[in-house]
Amino acid sequence: MLPSLLNEAPHALPLHVVTPESWEALPGAGFARASGFTGKPGEIALLPGEAGLAGALFGAPRSAEGYGALPYGLPEGTDWRLVGGDAAAATLGWALGAYRYTRFKPGKRAPARLLAPAGTEESQAIAAAICRARDLINTPANHLGPAELAEAVGEVASRHGAAFRVIAGEELARGFPAVQAVGQGSPRAPRVAVLEWGAPDAPLVALCGKGVCFDTGGLDLKPSSAMLRMKKDMGGAAVMLALAEALMALHTPIRLLLLIGAVENSVSGDSFRPMDVIRTRQGLTIEIGNTDAEGRLVLADLLTFGAEHQPRVILNAATLTGAARVALGPDLPALFSNDDALAEALLAGGIAAGDPLWRLPLHEGYATWLESPIADLNNVATKPMAGAIIAALFLRRFVPGDMRWGHMDLYAWNDTTRPGRPEGGEATGMRAALAGIRAMVDQGL
Repeated sequence: MLPSLLNEAPHALPLHVVTPESWEALPGAGFARASGFTGKPGEIALLPGEAGLAGALFGAPRSAEGYGALPYGLPEGTDWRLVGGDAAAATLGWALGAYRYTRFKPGKRAPARLLAPAGTEESQAIAAAICRARDLINTPANHLGPAELAEAVGEVASRHGAAFRVIAGEELARGFPAVQAVGQGSPRAPRVAVLEWGAPDAPLVALCGKGVCFDTGGLDLKPSSAMLRMKKDMGGAAVMLALAEALMALHTPIRLLLLIGAVENSVSGDSFRPMDVIRTRQGLTIEIGNTDAEGRLVLADLLTFGAEHQPRVILNAATLTGAARVALGPDLPALFSNDDALAEALLAGGIAAGDPLWRLPLHEGYATWLESPIADLNNVATKPMAGAIIAALFLRRFVPGDMRWGHMDLYAWNDTTRPGRPEGGEATGMRAALAGIRAMVDQGL
């Protein structure tokens, strides 16, 4: 269980979740009223008692994240039990709001703790998976390279009884040449982590994650300001790992194939170069128009490998383009899909989970922008526009046309601290994908 949640708390104080109309008859309401409490969403009022603190009132929030204001809005060292409100949302929001990355520096204070209500095991599992993803994204690149990212996949596999293997060395160079090309400039060798789980006769869902542990841009070197958050360029891998962990923890009746391309895009005499031509697992040749468009090369091989297993659905996630962030900002991943039913399930899942996505088009008219005079395609467009769409069109070339495919272009980061969303790494889109896949499973996938 996460440290901010408790199985037992015999002296837990009551936390009354109220609306503006429902609190004035509660004990201590007069004191709260005199203190200016009105019961609006997110508002907290502490209630005095003979021995000190007797409880608190909390205005029911509009989303699970709203409960995330409580761990640090209530006094340090206090334990609480929920009275009213949405138990599942409160448990999830509390755990997400209590999270801080403390590997190298302790937190300023400990969060208040919640006695986890009965029946909230699902919320606890989802929160644990998200917090693991946040830890991975927040970890500096000198402590999280390709080997360590692959090890993290292995730890999750071991916890859930999944099969796990790592493809590296000559096997990687033969089978995943685009992944090899991206990572060949780093002394930390690239690899592909493979997790497989579920009953052999269950429908297969394949998940692919871009795991670029640090992205210098390669020989098309980024300016220093653009490198400051590039430890998060493995955010797509962290989100897909969190999604896989949650699907396994919730015993989803599927067969799961998780593929993580763990690489570092570095600069050396061995780095791949602009105007190089590389071959992919699928056999298509790619002219390198820009070495900083490396994530799509990693995903190209992963998608091909995943598609070879004939999944019912294949989904990938990546911190792929700045263009998606310009269009939609940090909180809205761009969703692309070749299947309307899949897209609608993921969009509805995002709304239901409070983790929205926004669909952008796979506009066929831009496909010619990826043409190359000497290879099957270029990895970047000939025009400086529609960058997120161009990247999605590139990825589409590596998925069979009759296979349901979704692509999430996400940010994986909170720029500022908000309730339930502390500054730093974030599993953006994970809850949307989880809800969408589970809804499709319920409908027969």
